[in-house]
Amino acid sequence: MPKIPEELDAKQAHVVSQWKHERPLCVCRFDPAGRFVFSGAQDNTVQRFALTDGKLTLLSGGHKTWVRALAVSHDSQLVMSGGCEGAISWWEVEADQPTPIRTIEAHQGWIRKMAVSSDGQLLASAGNDGYVRLWKVSDGSLVREIKAHEHNVYSVAFHPDGKLLMSGSLTGELFQWTLGSGEKGRAFDAKALHTYNGGQRVDFGGIRDIAVSPDGKWLAAGGLHKATNPFGAVHEPLILLFNYETGELAQTQVEETIKNGIIWRIAWLADGSLMATSGGGSGGFLLFFKPDSDKPYHKLKLPDTSRDMDLHPDGLQVCSAHFDLHLRVSRLAVKQA
Repeated sequence: MPKIPEELDAKQAHVVSQWKHERPLCVCRFDPAGRFVFSGAQDNTVQRFALTDGKLTLLSGGHKTWVRALAVSHDSQLVMSGGCEGAISWWEVEADQPTPIRTIEAHQGWIRKMAVSSDGQLLASAGNDGYVRLWKVSDGSLVREIKAHEHNVYSVAFHPDGKLLMSGSLTGELFQWTLGSGEKGRAFDAKALHTYNGGQRVDFGGIRDIAVSPDGKWLAAGGLHKATNPFGAVHEPLILLFNYETGELAQTQVEETIKNGIIWRIAWLADGSLMATSGGGSGGFLLFFKPDSDKPYHKLKLPDTSRDMDLHPDGLQVCSAHFDLHLRVSRLAVKQA
């Protein structure tokens, strides 16, 4: 495992590589060993890019529709993909000619997000059917199902302590769950991430991602607000930052100059700041926030609309999945003394 630098210079972030697929990309994840980056696309396939040279290997045959969710086992042996048809497929990370090890019917409707527990044993999946389900990473067997929300579940994340799970819905519900029992715990007020438009008769927004800081002090929830015209994609990206111990909202983080953006993914950096990707009609960005500030201290304009992001184990490389068919890798800099 590479040594992660604690002094980062996000203002020097820049795109260092880009590789192209045949259809728009929806999601991306590094493998924990740091050798590959996986993406999911609108052609029902998963793509494996080698970080050394960008060599592309297709993982096909696991899905009948778009691949919207990915997760990789902690030992970098298995990658799990979730599709809009509600299926999860397991693949060998390093297979020369990848075919699914197994495919299970996991949800009725879209799988929006997946995550692996801190001990590497459990895979959590969030679906449009209102359920969060827990599966064994090793064999795909169902461990527990939780009827978490009445509406679509957009996001799921494990707490670093390994005992708790967080879920977020279309309507801004943000709940805590006990892994051992499946019991519902605290609720956090994330309603600012939901809009109901009476004229268009549509619920819009939702908690698109959840990220608990490694020390367990902060809980970040991302999405959008000011959705005055959902069908016209008029809205701004928004992060709600909660004090995890008290449950109180500590900071509302916005980028008011992005008028058509959504926060799709949030990651905590080694220096204690947040990095998020925003994508939408205004294009793609990497945004960088300090926990005590409501505005980003830096934003990197990406070449096209970003739909997902992930942080490499080295704490410096960042992959992003784009609508223009490209998987891009950016790099943060280490602060010089």
